[in-house]
Amino acid sequence: MSMTSRERLIATLNHKQPDQVCVDFGATWISGIHASTVAKLKAQFGITTPTRVHEPYGMLAEVDEPLRKALGSDVIGVWPRKNLFGFTNGNWKPFTLQDGTKVEVPADFNVTPAEDGGWLMYPEGDLSAAPSGHMPKGGYFFDTLIRQEPIDDDNMNPQDNLEEFGLFTETDIAYYKEQVKNLDANHKDTGVILLAPGTAFGDIALVPAPFLKKPKGVRDIAEWYMSTAARPEYVHAIFEKQCEYAEKNLETLMELFGDRVQAVVTTGTDFGTQNGLFISVNAYRELFKPYHKRLNDLIHKKSNWKIFIHTCGAVAPLIPDFIEAGFDVLNPVQCSAAGMDAHMLKDKFGKDIVFWGGGLNTQHTMYETPEAVYAEVKDRINTFNKDGGFVFNAVHNVQGNSPFPNVLAMFQALADSKAGEK
Repeated sequence: MSMTSRERLIATLNHKQPDQVCVDFGATWISGIHASTVAKLKAQFGITTPTRVHEPYGMLAEVDEPLRKALGSDVIGVWPRKNLFGFTNGNWKPFTLQDGTKVEVPADFNVTPAEDGGWLMYPEGDLSAAPSGHMPKGGYFFDTLIRQEPIDDDNMNPQDNLEEFGLFTETDIAYYKEQVKNLDANHKDTGVILLAPGTAFGDIALVPAPFLKKPKGVRDIAEWYMSTAARPEYVHAIFEKQCEYAEKNLETLMELFGDRVQAVVTTGTDFGTQNGLFISVNAYRELFKPYHKRLNDLIHKKSNWKIFIHTCGAVAPLIPDFIEAGFDVLNPVQCSAAGMDAHMLKDKFGKDIVFWGGGLNTQHTMYETPEAVYAEVKDRINTFNKDGGFVFNAVHNVQGNSPFPNVLAMFQALADSKAGEK
């Protein structure tokens, strides 16, 4: 019997075999599709809705309803009110990407030329502020610019690194109430994942604070990593207060959304490199795990939501701790990293954690041949989807320079796998 997208996601998250593999493209900022590729997909399927860049940091475009249905994606996301550059989406205006793709961007998406021929982006779209992002010439997404003020170790104040955190405002709550109305009106049969703001501890995409005009505290990425070892009391003070805010905001979100949501993204902090861990297992247990467990315990106590951790790299040594901390879902499942073989991960951890991603190596295989892409997608579905517990997505976002025949091969393999599962 055919399942709805919501039923399929619920079965998957509970490690039950769905009628066909559950799919997500575009529901989160780490399972999305670059605007250039979205435009090509829309042209391929004859979809005439505009290609809208709703996540400007990675230049990801909305996977709107016509495209979501064409791609067979089961999940939509409830995003924070503001994006990583600190402005809201809306009042869309035309814009042309560096590769010539015609898109629409939010009204406060304002760029100026960079010295290298690329673009500079500004916090809150304010051109009078110092730029906080840079896309190089020929690039496809922005990198954050470090705006680190001099550090005086004798007078450090954790509040400087807490400026971006706090309780929801009335405007935030009104925004989420509108999202609830949208879900009730349009998505009763769709899988839903919530992207919780302010719950990621030490996420280096957020440390430079590209949304703040004058960030204070530790804002250089290298300085932050050194601080986790050299200034642990300072970091703990930040995390403790951040956790208090997050607990209260999560309670508000759980009360507002209830069972309309099936999963929640709480962290995108990367703990792995291609070849190993950024930090030791003991350092994770000391610095991060207590706060992860506090939030996860609260979510499990007061909701049916499954909790999604995003961390790139060779993180297999940390997976047992992620499970102990209460995480239910691992993303992006970087199978090309050391010790992250797909078959090993499924055999060793598949009963305890859902794999959301891992469906295609977007660093290497995506740039080989359509045949290689097709074969890898089929193999990953056969490996990860056995007995449920797998939401198909590529390893991280599908980039704008992905060879389009290879992108189509990925979706063809996905469609063929679904047909074979019926």
